[in-house]
Amino acid sequence: MSRVVESIDVDVPVRVVYDLWATFEDFPQFMEGVEEVRQLDDRHAHWRTKIAGLAREFETEIVERVPGERVAWRTTGESVKHTGTVDLEPLDDARTRVRMTMAFQPTGLAEKAADKLGILDRQVRGDLRRFKRFVEDRGAPAGPGPAPGG
Repeated sequence: MSRVVESIDVDVPVRVVYDLWATFEDFPQFMEGVEEVRQLDDRHAHWRTKIAGLAREFETEIVERVPGERVAWRTTGESVKHTGTVDLEPLDDARTRVRMTMAFQPTGLAEKAADKLGILDRQVRGDLRRFKRFVEDRGAPAGPGPAPGG
């Protein structure tokens, strides 16, 4: 199994980061190659991805959920094998560190080559940068607006 660990600091309170991270249907907005995520029940989601031209569908199971702190999952079935954890650390009242850990079993020649070239590492880093923009844009508190007459 290959393992990737990446982190990023976001300028949003941990509560907002957790709420957005736990809304799986929003993942296609910041995860490259994720076309759709459908929540099946409280613990299961169906994913449709297309990465490097390879289309896949699979299901994940939430194996741990600690509000404001952690979400951990694993794939079910045989076609895709990966596990992941997102840990949240409040840096202060308005900032959060997001750490993603993923382990996956590459199958086939293309996935094994991509793994050797560090493509997943770059993809996870890119996904976290896009998540930062996504959560900061959506989680930013509304300002007071323009002054009257201004």
